[in-house]
Amino acid sequence: MATEPVTAPAPLSGWRIFGKAMLGTLIGFFATPIVVFALVLVMISFDKVCGTPGDSGGCEMGLFSITVASAIPGAIIGFIVNLVRGLLKRRRAA
Repeated sequence: MATEPVTAPAPLSGWRIFGKAMLGTLIGFFATPIVVFALVLVMISFDKVCGTPGDSGGCEMGLFSITVASAIPGAIIGFIVNLVRGLLKRRRAA
């Protein structure tokens, strides 16, 4: 019974690295606003001004605007993190 020699895996192609980076972009685009929404909701719950008649919905609008504004930075962070991970993995495999 002959055994196959163990060889190192082939390095990742550029398209595969780019595809994984794009997947990270989508994950960052959707996950970051969810996390930011939860964090800001907790912060608002401890603010004594929120919910009073003088607030006029300012806390809720802040919650909405911060959540929406976090989507693009989350996508950029997801892209960069996964691109760097792919390039480092490719370097280690080579």
